[in-house]
Amino acid sequence: MRLSTGRRTVRRNRTGILAILFLTLALAVGCTSETAGSGSGSGGGGDAPPKAKLVAQPAADATDVLPTDPVTITVTEGTIDAVTLTNDEGKAVKGAVAADKLSWTNAETLGFGKKYSYTASATGSDGKKVELKGAFTTLKPAKTPRATINPGDNATVGVAMPISIKFPEGKVVDKATVEKALKVETSVPVEGSWAWLHDQQVDWRPKVYWPAGTKVTVTAKLYGVNYGGGAFGKADLSTKFTIGRNQVVKVNTPDHKMNVYRDGKLFASYPSSNGKDADPNLNTPNGTMIVMQKDPIGDFSNPRYGYTNVKKKWAVRISNHGEFIHENEENRANIGKANTSHGCVNLLEADAKAYFDSAIIGDPVEVTGSQANMPATSDVYDWLIPWAQWQKMSALK
Repeated sequence: MRLSTGRRTVRRNRTGILAILFLTLALAVGCTSETAGSGSGSGGGGDAPPKAKLVAQPAADATDVLPTDPVTITVTEGTIDAVTLTNDEGKAVKGAVAADKLSWTNAETLGFGKKYSYTASATGSDGKKVELKGAFTTLKPAKTPRATINPGDNATVGVAMPISIKFPEGKVVDKATVEKALKVETSVPVEGSWAWLHDQQVDWRPKVYWPAGTKVTVTAKLYGVNYGGGAFGKADLSTKFTIGRNQVVKVNTPDHKMNVYRDGKLFASYPSSNGKDADPNLNTPNGTMIVMQKDPIGDFSNPRYGYTNVKKKWAVRISNHGEFIHENEENRANIGKANTSHGCVNLLEADAKAYFDSAIIGDPVEVTGSQANMPATSDVYDWLIPWAQWQKMSALK
């Protein structure tokens, strides 16, 4: 009986322990439900993570970022409150939050070889705030060669004037990438094309002469463009210019005269003496050149042919091969009768002055009838190249 009583005592003790454990668990469960109900946590006992997520491009710690690449901060499940982007000197970079407040983009171009830091904040759809911080560095090129553009701003030029972009400080390796950064806009439709004359020059010209009065805008977004060979564009270029009246000079050398046409009609005709017919080295060579330069007095000294300190009036350069249209009263006896010059078009002084006053840079000068052709060695030989060949000289063809 003592044994039996002991068993009952053990059972009662076990029952009491179980009751205490059950009560403890019940109290614990009742406390967690109340906290969750108050919105202070989740069933796991911790705060719910914010819903909003900020993402930066370039990513934090990115290197060799192109300064022309956009910097963007975007958010999901929320809206952007503020973004600050600063350079390594602490200066803020301009930028703006989009109207929908889902993104921020810089509105100012970055510099080469600089470190930029960003801080962004946003509010999630759950009302919770989030923040993002980071930094990146931009590319530091081996070299940033400059470029030039011609014609310059506000110029009025002739109907044969090409657009020329030169790279005097180095060769362009990736011509296609550079050419994609170039744009020509015209006030009237004009068919034309870029052509690489060599590794340091690309020109644009129309298929036929420009229409008179055309307004032209050229933009070359070269800053940050990869030229290849470790070189990147130093700066953007642009120009706006106007095509003047249509004036074309035509010289058929055996005729001993120079005709000037305006809008296709004969405007003036001047007797001339052209390059010596018998010597191809002294011909006024065939081809279409352009007016490149005008000087009231030109120096025509040429020791190779035995004359020095020779000055002539009203000099209009049409090539860098040595050809000009100018006054030569010393050759008056042959003007209009015989070709006796060393390649220039000689005019009487009054006629030379009249033509000089009518000419503008970019006017075409068409020469025919000679034994020799103009070599493609002058600074401007664009019109010596047939159109079909010119188009093939584009890097994008």
